[in-house]
Amino acid sequence: MTALPGVQALVFDTFGTVVDWRNGIARDARSFLARHKRDDIDPLAFADSWRRKYQPAMEAVRSGARPFTRLDVLHRENLDALLADHDITADEAERDWLNRAWHRLDPWPDAIPGLLRLRPKHFLAPLSNGNILLLANMAKRAGIPWDAILGAEAAQAYKPQREAYTRTAEILGLEPGQVALVAAHNGDLAAARKAGLKTAFVLRANEHGKDQATDLRADEDWDAIAGSFEELAEQLGC
Repeated sequence: MTALPGVQALVFDTFGTVVDWRNGIARDARSFLARHKRDDIDPLAFADSWRRKYQPAMEAVRSGARPFTRLDVLHRENLDALLADHDITADEAERDWLNRAWHRLDPWPDAIPGLLRLRPKHFLAPLSNGNILLLANMAKRAGIPWDAILGAEAAQAYKPQREAYTRTAEILGLEPGQVALVAAHNGDLAAARKAGLKTAFVLRANEHGKDQATDLRADEDWDAIAGSFEELAEQLGC
């Protein structure tokens, strides 16, 4: 018997699970910092600092302190704050270009081969905190074979809010148990399971670099556990 029986749709965490956000952001930050003659700032540390502002920005939306605001806007606010932290002055065009680094992230090497194997038997879509334009541009550039672009903007909720998962199932016309979240993050999977979705953990041991200390193993007995998308495809008989 294959893993995830009865599952019709696979929905994917994107940042860290499908794409390597850290090295992608550092790549564009490196050229930006070089133009500003700031070789005192490590591009990977810059990427990490930008990412650290991610959850607090979304929490303001999740808590109801501000209305739903798409991730491109939150990323830009966080970037402006980060540049101010480093006393970097940049014009609007430069800031917009760097903010769109999140649209230009590269997939992990196994991601597209694995998705292409999974696609004939499953409906594939992102279940990401990213907004539609961000995820569509990313997919177009990298050749990610989604069947639809979903995510926080479609659900009007940021993970790990329950609605981020249940509204995605509703959009697909499926029961939560007919949908499986694929993610490299145990916390994301725990929230998805609580909302009724099936779960698949895929290891990304280098998402945060060589000193990564979190999500190095499956913390629970998820419905599927794999070391790559291709291994997941094998488990699902694809």
